[in-house]
Amino acid sequence: MNMRHVFSPRLALAFTRQLAENMLPRGEKPRDTSGRYLLATCVVLLISLVITPHSRGGEQGVTANPKEAIRSNITSVPRVPFFPLPREVELCGESVPLQYRDVRERLEREFIISVYNHAQVYLWLKRKTRYFPHIEKRLDEEGLPDDLKYLAVAESDLMDYAYSPKGAAGHWQFIRSTGRRYGLSINRRKDERLNFFKATNAAFNYLKELHDEFGSWALAMAAYNCGEIRMRKEIAEQGVRDYYRLKLPRETERYIFRIIAIKLILSNPEKYGYHLPAGEQYAEIKSEHVWIRSKVPVHMRIIAEACNTCFREIKQLNPDYRGYYIPAGLHEISVPPGCGRTFQEVLARYTEEIKREAMRAYPKRARKRRKRKHSGYRVYVVKKGDTLSTIAKTFGVPISKIKKWNNLSKNVIVPGQSIRIYE
Repeated sequence: MNMRHVFSPRLALAFTRQLAENMLPRGEKPRDTSGRYLLATCVVLLISLVITPHSRGGEQGVTANPKEAIRSNITSVPRVPFFPLPREVELCGESVPLQYRDVRERLEREFIISVYNHAQVYLWLKRKTRYFPHIEKRLDEEGLPDDLKYLAVAESDLMDYAYSPKGAAGHWQFIRSTGRRYGLSINRRKDERLNFFKATNAAFNYLKELHDEFGSWALAMAAYNCGEIRMRKEIAEQGVRDYYRLKLPRETERYIFRIIAIKLILSNPEKYGYHLPAGEQYAEIKSEHVWIRSKVPVHMRIIAEACNTCFREIKQLNPDYRGYYIPAGLHEISVPPGCGRTFQEVLARYTEEIKREAMRAYPKRARKRRKRKHSGYRVYVVKKGDTLSTIAKTFGVPISKIKKWNNLSKNVIVPGQSIRIYE
């Protein structure tokens, strides 16, 4: 028992008063008690000094030496772990020259910033299970290095609807001009940079061309960031074709090292203390692709009713379509699994509602425009096994028109080729 708590000031006062009264002879009334109170107080103080334990280090939580107390508190604070870089690092099969002080310090900066950003790393770990399977599959089909998947993480953190201050958009952060150059449709009704699957194909085509021109994946990915025109200029001015020795824009100088840091963390998260329990990862978003042809815009709410779902799900499956409507013409859209087989049949029942909704949203006077030969076109990227005959059948147009629209003299097409289909 701690006697300091027993001899509190209130208890000591009561004990003193009782002790003074007990000093009176039996039967005598109290008169002047000051002397007796003084004597009783001295007795109580003496008792408290005798029974109060002396301060000794480690006893009753009291430390005799204040410096020892401070030292004890400091050593009780948990240390922040330090994670050194591996001795050897490679990206896309190319060795990173860590023997150079500058290279090592630049990589350490990006690695330390990333590895201690716990919230962001856990979001990467959750999102990668949604997007990496498709990226890895397409990389394997195209014969490209698997490490290119980490470029998407560096670009957008694998976020939906990712936009940059410079106007880049989507998981692969295409600017408008580059996106259009690689077959992505971008206008006031549609932005295919936000379509993960189409943007992934466009990104791989772009990276292949950059690698063919610059000869290394580090330079190709750096050019993906700053643009091939800037990269050509810097190589010509500096006379160097090595990313690690080039002086580039500050963001581009950090870019490849950020990708390497992401690779180190996501390829072995347990090594750095990250553990995501089973079932906490985000699942892949499953969908089916269907074609829809309409002379008027189709409200996504009607498509949702035809698929027995809600507007939000249809919008999430088709982030590349702006606003509430699928534009007039021929379009490929995504619908929930199980809806594709009967979609055309069910949607046909909503023909009148589609027209009424289009009239409400687009009155006749607003829809009157000068007639054009073609209202617009979409770009179809040729896949393995495609022929002009199968493409013509898919879109419901004659082969002769496809050849005319694309200046084709023969019926020969190759995988990866972009084919225009006018509406």
